[in-house]
Amino acid sequence: MIPPAVPAALHPLVAAFLTDHDGVRAALRRYGSPLHLVFPQVFADNVAALRAVLDVGAVRHRLCYAHKVNRSTAFARTAAHAGISIDVASAQELRSALRAGFPADRIEVTGPKGGALLRTALAAGVTVNVDNLWELTTLTELVPAGATAAVLLRVSGFAGSSPSRFGIDLADITAALDLLVRHRDRLPLLGFAFHLDTAATAERVNAVEDCLALIERAYARGLAPTVLDIGGGLRQVFTDDAADYDAYDDALRAGLLARGPAMHWGNNTFGYHVADAMVHGGPVFHKYANTEPAAAVLAELLGAPLAGHGGRALGTVLTDNLLDLWLEPGKSLVDHAGITVAQVEFVKQAGSGATLVHLDLSRDTVTAADQEVLIDPIVLTTNIASQPVGVFFAGHLCLERDLITQRRVRLPCLPSPGDPVVFANTAAYHMDLSAAQASMHPVAAKVAVLARDGRYVLCPDADYRPGDR
Repeated sequence: MIPPAVPAALHPLVAAFLTDHDGVRAALRRYGSPLHLVFPQVFADNVAALRAVLDVGAVRHRLCYAHKVNRSTAFARTAAHAGISIDVASAQELRSALRAGFPADRIEVTGPKGGALLRTALAAGVTVNVDNLWELTTLTELVPAGATAAVLLRVSGFAGSSPSRFGIDLADITAALDLLVRHRDRLPLLGFAFHLDTAATAERVNAVEDCLALIERAYARGLAPTVLDIGGGLRQVFTDDAADYDAYDDALRAGLLARGPAMHWGNNTFGYHVADAMVHGGPVFHKYANTEPAAAVLAELLGAPLAGHGGRALGTVLTDNLLDLWLEPGKSLVDHAGITVAQVEFVKQAGSGATLVHLDLSRDTVTAADQEVLIDPIVLTTNIASQPVGVFFAGHLCLERDLITQRRVRLPCLPSPGDPVVFANTAAYHMDLSAAQASMHPVAAKVAVLARDGRYVLCPDADYRPGDR
């Protein structure tokens, strides 16, 4: 039995590019396989979509691109050209942001920071999003008399939220405010920040209420914060059809229970727990279930009523109190803005009877080690005479774990050696977070793709300039 399909959602610009099979093959010949392709124009569209939501609500805001999702120079330069800000989490990312054209007043450094990164941030004159009391104390020692370093306080420990290793717990905020009051001449407090590992609006609203209360506490202490920073966490949309996802998930569960054809490799249960003739828990591929665009999630949050403010919407409360909303999206700004392409090396039958399609890339190039690629790869083949088939995609590392899809994937026909295989929507973390270099395999090249006058122009990512249109 052929498994259900889980087709990828593609931006029209990317979909049009992939219709030119000869062009994709030419790109592989020129830049090598595997190949990461980034689409700065799609990134710009995503910026515009979030800005439109904020502009409709007349909310004063700062949109910061979370650089950590992708090392792409093209993305960073596109963000700088668009006039938004950037969130960096290392000295290397800070240097990248400066090279991309961001002035210091449009850069903030987040995440855990040691002494070296704090000194680098201070030397560059950027905003410091303080993660913990040690950082804040160290800043009081590092900032010289007569100088200033603007700070945000990242907060955690909200009721109903999962424990987090980031941020200053609500129970320790008094100590942080005490430090800021004593050093207000050198460490002006811009506001309070949080980042939740969830897309649930209700949980975000709860954190917002606590942070607004903290702003009031800070004012009572003689400080003057004006920023509410809600972090990132706006998700991607991998498939436009929730029914496709649900159908595959149902078939996968049935296979795990031996109530249908097995679609898993070996003993993989994808995070599910099978017991008492039932499948329990959630899968490691849960992120693929989202079908709500980031702009819609942001609009919902801005319109959410705040119980502590008479039921007024968050956007209204921010505007009425002259507060700036800061947010640091990463995944949502690169959503649909990158793909990874590799070539088929060979096709074989395993002893189990499973069909294996071997590619010249590793699993770690397109997904984190504990994740599963749930969206079906797109095969650009000329082998149209073949019938639909279910396959597993395998990587080029000499490791059993290097199975790119540990689930059976539906293909319209069997590919041939040399055929390009496209993994959609890989720009967020997948391209850079865990790319394997075992066996001395080189890191995949990264190339920017620009639609211009009805054709596509490719250039090395590092050479891309937004003005060159």
